[in-house]
Amino acid sequence: MRQIPGAWHRAAVGAGLVGADGAIRPTIFAEMSALAARTGAINLGQGFPDEDGPAEVLEAARSAIAHGVNQYPPGRGIPDLLSAIVEHQERFYGLHLDPARDVLVTAGATEALAAALLALIDGPDDEVVVFEPYYDSYAAVVALAGARLVTVPLRRPEFQPDLDELRHAVTDRTRVILVNDPHNPTGAVFSAEVRSEVVRLAERHDVVILTDEVYEHLVFDTPHVPIATLPGAWERTLTISSGGKTFSTTGWKIGWISGPADLVDAVLAVKQFLTYVNGSAFQPAIATGLRLGDDFFHGIADTLRAKRDLLGEGLRAAGFDVSTPAGSYFTVADAAPLGAVDAADFCRALPERAGVVAIPLTAFVTPGRRSEYATLVRFAACKRVEVLEEAASRLSNAR
Repeated sequence: MRQIPGAWHRAAVGAGLVGADGAIRPTIFAEMSALAARTGAINLGQGFPDEDGPAEVLEAARSAIAHGVNQYPPGRGIPDLLSAIVEHQERFYGLHLDPARDVLVTAGATEALAAALLALIDGPDDEVVVFEPYYDSYAAVVALAGARLVTVPLRRPEFQPDLDELRHAVTDRTRVILVNDPHNPTGAVFSAEVRSEVVRLAERHDVVILTDEVYEHLVFDTPHVPIATLPGAWERTLTISSGGKTFSTTGWKIGWISGPADLVDAVLAVKQFLTYVNGSAFQPAIATGLRLGDDFFHGIADTLRAKRDLLGEGLRAAGFDVSTPAGSYFTVADAAPLGAVDAADFCRALPERAGVVAIPLTAFVTPGRRSEYATLVRFAACKRVEVLEEAASRLSNAR
């Protein structure tokens, strides 16, 4: 049967998955995971932990299933989780939300991003500004919505944007500025100057700010500062987070979006035709997690900081030039000192060469900018200490 290009094709093109022959290619993540399985390599490519989250959270899910919480939850989310999200935002950031109007539970942060962009974009004249490299779903959903992706590059070693380039990117055609902070894939945490300039430009051009803050509790040097807390930002900001990274429950796909009621209502209008609802038994478990004590939230950041340092030491010992991340699961390293000229080719060879899988940073950029990141590689530190130690030992063979 003849294939008829449609929304799926726009999304694939936006994500860079269409080859010169028009065929859809698998993602580099799928390719690298398959390589790990075939070779027995340690997979430091995909960002998911190999340890379970807190026992209280897991037990809350088991209890919910045992007590019959197995049917459709309310469309906005169960009231207890909505209340827990509101409590969390006030406890950590001083934000005061209405649980009945200002919060929506989603199927992970990825659905929240998709529903928000589909809700906010009107058509092909709209532009969405993102910082590049970017989480791979951004380009796909922007293309799916029919808008134009405008990128602002982040450059080593701190992976901060040039403010003049940011000012040039945001115009009256801009509909959304999409901010991922802490940042995947670079591990950057944006400076106060960058956050303030995003708000100033959004006000000047009447733009909605959409923030992806799933690593909010995995920052290493300074407390996380949501853009929604800045003067003039709340009324035009939608904030996205999830329980997956904080509680090591990435497979549960419980996320949320919060902000002014009219913007949240617009997102709900789209979300209800995507997954409708999700994760009934996991929602009370994430509510339990959000109410854990300060020791838990400080502890997960301390633990990941130690793993970051362990991974970074191993990469430096192996000859990589390492950028030390300020947050997230990820460390970016330059493989040029090891002779790399193309990060994708280097990563494809690394499982056989050293028994470790990583992801080329070029998987997160537009084709026109791949040369700027040609030899950079992303490694995930969210693994058990003994796994990271073994990976570091193996990487010594990458020389």
